[in-house]
Formats: sequence, structure tokens, C-alpha cells
Amino acid sequence: MEKEYLIKKWLANELSVEEQQAFDALDDAPEFHRIMEAAKHFKASNFSTASSFEALEDRIDNRKPVRYLRWAKPLLRLTGVFVVGIGIYFLFFFNNLTQVQTLASEKTTIQLPDASMATLNALSEISYSKNRWDAERKVKLNGEAFFKVAKGKRFDVITSEGIVTVVGTEFNVKQRGDYFEVNCFEGIVRVTAGETEKELSVGDTFRIFDGVVSMSETTFTVPQWTKNVSDFKAVPFSEVLAELERQYDITVSFDTSLKNRLFSGGFVHDNLDHALRSISEPLGLSFIKEAPNKVRLEPRGQ
Repeated sequence: MEKEYLIKKWLANELSVEEQQAFDALDDAPEFHRIMEAAKHFKASNFSTASSFEALEDRIDNRKPVRYLRWAKPLLRLTGVFVVGIGIYFLFFFNNLTQVQTLASEKTTIQLPDASMATLNALSEISYSKNRWDAERKVKLNGEAFFKVAKGKRFDVITSEGIVTVVGTEFNVKQRGDYFEVNCFEGIVRVTAGETEKELSVGDTFRIFDGVVSMSETTFTVPQWTKNVSDFKAVPFSEVLAELERQYDITVSFDTSLKNRLFSGGFVHDNLDHALRSISEPLGLSFIKEAPNKVRLEPRGQ
């Protein structure tokens, strides 16, 4: 069959099965199909059509020569290299960031690249770069964690409220909202929070709450939460309840007038009733379990 005849019938969508097979066998058939497929994606406000194959052929023969922009190909190559470079940058630097998270009622211990250890309390998160660890030992923390740092270069724990810097020591960092606390259990710890800088020795506790800086001491050798006991010394009652909620995955409602009342004491992590009595009785409160995960505190006798 003549090529011109097949093209005419193909344009008119009138090919028989046999003619379609002959058309598909043409050397130019793949190109015709690609042009037709690409044309489907173009839209214009005014449409023009070729009334016949001859009209289309005449228009093609009389078309004006196209001037090619010789700078386009090098520019496209350069753009491609740039895009690939950006992709490699993000793949290399961001995909190698290690993140560890804990859920409510969950604790976990991980080993950092230099054999330092980090134990995360409930609802906490740390992140660090394995690739850059040899150059800078740096951990970002949101929540609470106890660190046993192997001796070596400077070790930084970065939080939204301040930076804790050590070389080789054991310390605890807690950052929950506007509550920031650092306990030193071994060695020396330097804390930088805004314009405040403190150097802590064994037993020292540094705290910032509501923008107020305070210092105290502890006689413990490790954070008690690592032994499933939360311990507090003159801590706002709201933070005590927030910790109870994290450890038991519950919601506690209470009289907000008690929010900033200072509480000293603690509670266990494996018995909710015992924990509730431990924090309610010293303040003359009682507790009511309104649902499996909902507790209400109210003055005793109501």
C-alpha cells in the first residue's frame, strides 16, 4: 500500500485492520504516533484543522524555517547538573540524620556512634548526624534524656531553651515547653541558656522555669526516672501532672489555681493508683477515674 494513502486514512481514522498493520509497519509510524499523542496535551482558544491531507502537506511545505537557539542545549545541561547537585546534597546531608523517638509510657536506651549512651524518657526525641559525628559530637533533644558520655571531644546537647556542653561525664537534660533542667551526676557540665552560663559539678541542678533561673542539689547518682520513679524537688504542680500524663498516657484535669504550686515528692511508673495517691494526698486532693485514660483531681471531701 502507498504510504501517502495510509497516512490519509490514518488522519481520518478510517484504517481497516489490515491497513492499520501496514501503517504501523512504516518507518515513520512511531513518530506520527508521538506527534498525535503530544497534540492531545495542547489547548488553544482558537482551533484550526487541516481540511485534507493535501492542505496539510501544502502547509508543511510552505512553513518558514526555524531558527534554533544554540545556547539552549548547554543551558539545559548546566541546569541538569545543578538539579542533580542539589539532589545529592539533600540526599547526603538530610537522609543520614538519625532520629530516635519514644511514645507515652515508653523509655529506650541507644548507643551513639562513639559508644556514648543516651536513655530517653517517655515522649522524647533526639537526633544526630552519624556522618559528622567524628567532627562534632552534637545531639538535638526535645524532651528528657540521660547521657553517659564517652571521653573525647566536646559533646553538645542542644535544646530550644539552652545548650549543655561536656567532654566525658554523666548528666540529665529535661526540656519540656518552658521548663528546662540539667542535673550533673559525674564530671563537669557547662550550661548556656541565652545570656546565662553556668558550670555544674556533681550533684548540681540547674533549672529555668517561666524565665526564672534557679540552682539546687541532688543526692542521687542517676536520674530516678531511669528506675521507673519520677522524683521532684520544689517543682510546679503542672509539670508534675504533665510527667504523670506522659508516663501513663492519660489526661488529668485539675483546678488551675494549683498550677504553680510547688511540689516535692514523686510517683512510680508501674501502678497508676499508687502514683495518683502519691501526688494527690500531700496536697489534700482526691482522684476520680472518669475513663480508662482520664482522671480528675479535686479537693478531698467534695
